[in-house]
Order: sequence, then C-alpha cells, then structure tokens
Amino acid sequence: MSRIGKLPIALPKGVSVKVSEDNTVTVKGPLGELRQRITGPVNVREENGSLIVERGSDDGNAPALHGLYRALLFNMVNGVTAGYEKSLVIAGVGYKAIKQGGKIVLSLGFSHPVEFEEPNGITFTVAAPTEIVVKGISKELVGQTAANIKAVRPVEPYHNYGIHYKGERVVKKEGKTAGKK
Repeated sequence: MSRIGKLPIALPKGVSVKVSEDNTVTVKGPLGELRQRITGPVNVREENGSLIVERGSDDGNAPALHGLYRALLFNMVNGVTAGYEKSLVIAGVGYKAIKQGGKIVLSLGFSHPVEFEEPNGITFTVAAPTEIVVKGISKELVGQTAANIKAVRPVEPYHNYGIHYKGERVVKKEGKTAGKK
C-alpha cells in the first residue's frame, strides 16, 4: 500500500470537489478552480468531508500512480485555499526587475531587456528591484514559471551574479590563485 496514497485529503470549508464520468476531478475554492484527469487503476471519491484516493490493483505502476494522484489532488486543494508563491532574488551590478502591466522587464546585463508575460493564472510582484514573487494557485505552474525566469540568467559561480530562489544556498567558487606563494 502506498503510504502517501492511503492518506485522506481533508477538505476545508469553501472547497468543493466534483468527479466527472471521464475521471476528471474539479476542485473549486475561494481562489479559483483546478482540474486534473485521473488515468489508470485509480479511483477518487469524497467521503465525510475528505477526499479518498484508491487503486483498483497492485499491478504495474498502480502504486506509483496512487501516490502521484493523491499528491496532485492535495496540491490542488492547498492551491485553491492558500495558493503558492516562489520568490526569486536578482544579484548583480545593475541587475533589476520592473513590473509593467501584465509583464516584468528584467535588466540582466544583456544588450537588451528581457520581458516575461504573466501566464494565465500567474501574477508577478516586484517586491524590490532585486526580488520577484511569482504567485498562483497551481503549484506546477508557479514552479515552472519561476524556473523559466531563473533560467534566463543562471547564477555565475565566481561572483554569484544571476537569478536564484530566495533562501537557496549559492556556492561561490574560489578564484584563481596563480602567482601566490
């Protein structure tokens, strides 16, 4: 039995779950609505204010799918109630971010500014010129959007210039020591 999959998901007040005929689970909450299609031998049902994920067999990858879909549904319930956010820090001389309407404009030492449009369901906040906050209800979309922004200018190991997650440990390499004795 999957240890993650067998745990019930508590549904807070204001959250409703609907399972359709084609195994699509819709979770509605105060912040929005998310959908997930369930495939394989996994069934979802609502019972006594909880969401229960069960699998029909122990064959093949059914145990892995059992835990996967339970984790995805748990993230959906948390997303429509509290939401998710990731903070990015920009480090470097002259590096900064500016919010312009529905996009952010990044000055990262290139010959041109880099623009990022807000994907559907994501909002950008520029807390400071060197800090970007990515918010949304889908954990997957928030993480992917933050990773796409981070990939524009990865952290350079000698001066630590670039974009990294807030709280991420950035390792700085020692420079050359030629000529020192």
